Amino acid sequence: MLKTETQGIYTRKAEFWHSVRSRTGYENIWLDRFANGLPCGAHVLDLACGTGDPIAAYFFARGYRITGVDYAPTMIDIARQTFPDGIWVLADITDLPDLEKFDGILSWDGFFHLSISEQRAALPKYVQCLKPGGALLLTVGTDEGQVTGYIDTETVYHASLSPEEYEEILKKAGFAQVTFKAEDPECLGRSVLLATGLKAS
Repeated sequence: MLKTETQGIYTRKAEFWHSVRSRTGYENIWLDRFANGLPCGAHVLDLACGTGDPIAAYFFARGYRITGVDYAPTMIDIARQTFPDGIWVLADITDLPDLEKFDGILSWDGFFHLSISEQRAALPKYVQCLKPGGALLLTVGTDEGQVTGYIDTETVYHASLSPEEYEEILKKAGFAQVTFKAEDPECLGRSVLLATGLKAS
C-alpha cells in the first residue's frame, strides 16, 4: 500500500526536502491567525514537523517554545542541528509519547499523510494534548477522499475527511470556532482548517 511507504520516502528525501522547502512565508497568513490567539511564550506542538524549517523559525521569532514530532529520523536530525533550542521527538503522530499539554498544535502539510481512519482516531487524541483555550491548525483536503502527491520523483499518499466531518469532530471535542478555507489563493492553494477557543473539559 502506498501509504506505508511514506515514512521511508521522507527518510530518504530529508536533505532534498530541506533544500527545496519554500521559505517565502506563504503560510504566515494562517500561522498569524493561529498564533494571535495564543498566550505570550506559548508552547506549540508541530506534528509531522519535518526538518522544522521554516515553521520553527516563525515561532521562535515570536518567543514561543517548540516541540516537533516526526517519524523520519533524518528529518529530526536536521531539525536538531538547525534549531538546537527546540525539542525534537522521533515518533509517529498516530502514536504520540507522553507529552505535556500545549497551547497550540499544528501540522502543516503533514497530517494529510494519515489515512481517513487514522485521522478520525487521531483528532480527539490531539485535543487531549491541548490546554483550555488552545488552537489547532491543519492543512487538509477539500473533501473526503484519497489522492497522491510528490516528493521529488516519489509518489506519496494524501487523505482527507470532509470539512463537515472535521467541524463535527472538533466542535464535539470542545472548540468554540472552526474555520475552513478551501484552496486558499493567498496560501498557494492550501486548504486550511483552524480550530480555536478550546473549552475546558
